Amino acid sequence: MAKKAVRKSGGKKRKASKTQKQTFTRIRLWATRIVLGVVVFVVGLAALYSVVNPPLTHTIWSEWRRLGKVERNWVPIEDISPVMARAVVAAEDANFCLHWGFDVEAIRDALEDGGSRGASTISQQVVKNVFLWQGRSWVRKALETSLTPVVEIFWSKQRILEVYLNVAETGEGVFGVEAAAQRNFNVSAAQLSPVQAARIAAILPSPRNRSVTDPSVRTRRRAAAILDGAATIRADGRSNCFED
Repeated sequence: MAKKAVRKSGGKKRKASKTQKQTFTRIRLWATRIVLGVVVFVVGLAALYSVVNPPLTHTIWSEWRRLGKVERNWVPIEDISPVMARAVVAAEDANFCLHWGFDVEAIRDALEDGGSRGASTISQQVVKNVFLWQGRSWVRKALETSLTPVVEIFWSKQRILEVYLNVAETGEGVFGVEAAAQRNFNVSAAQLSPVQAARIAAILPSPRNRSVTDPSVRTRRRAAAILDGAATIRADGRSNCFED
């Protein structure tokens, strides 16, 4: 009788072990399917947005909820003054045409400065603005780093810049350079002067705290530097990837 009891006990343990393995296998299979599904969805969305304008972003939605309204007018890059495009590149990512999503030299310089300044390229900022959320976290940064090469594969440099110029926050409740041009200067983005474009670009790091029409001394200096930088990248060919 004792032997039979031992055999039954051993059989139950084997069955329990087998059941646990089957359960673990099912969980792993479903987890794999979910991950693959998310990857396929994101890649498909990136491919879609290479030709279709993103209808909404997390930041725009958040500001709409906070303020009750936002100002945003999407315009194709052909309807944006070339000086505006050059000013943004000069301000945010002077080597935009020279890298594939990450500016290694800028990252190295930022690390040497102890991380006191950012090194995000326009491509990375587009990924953050369109697909992710604002704020600093390792999770968001990891997702941003993973998605940036995908966007660089599917989108042209001109498309990346076009989306950036339309989704970047350019004031409290204001998104895109068209809305910024109309609010601050009563002109369209196509009519912006070099100085006006430089001033809009100068507030981009902190659009809710800096003024385009009443700039501080620091903002004026930054705008002047951007004006020179925009002329430089045009002269040395660093604007060729987004200008016809």
